[in-house]
Amino acid sequence: QVQLVESGGGLVQAGGSLRLSCAASGIILSFNGMGWYRQAPGKQRELVGLITSGGSTKYADSVKGRFTISEDGAKNTVYLQMNSLKPEDTAVYYCHAFRYGVDYWGKGILVTVSS
Repeated sequence: QVQLVESGGGLVQAGGSLRLSCAASGIILSFNGMGWYRQAPGKQRELVGLITSGGSTKYADSVKGRFTISEDGAKNTVYLQMNSLKPEDTAVYYCHAFRYGVDYWGKGILVTVSS
């Protein structure tokens, strides 16, 4: 059973930074990719960014230049460094991983950015 556990969320003022972590457990093989989605109140879940096993990254336009995804493959852990946070970044952030067409999700962690 694969488990993804997020940590590092919380309350931060606009302009501040947070670092989210997502640790995967219960697997033997590496994922094809890992990343982050977010869902703000009343909105659909959206992709924030992802990193593939080959090291390629993709970001939503709204976070480019502010957020950075990195990974520790040996630990099956992915990180999301969030800088210059804005109130509109407030959302529940979900860790996501995929492997051979199968999606895995964390339970989500709340990030609140105050103005």
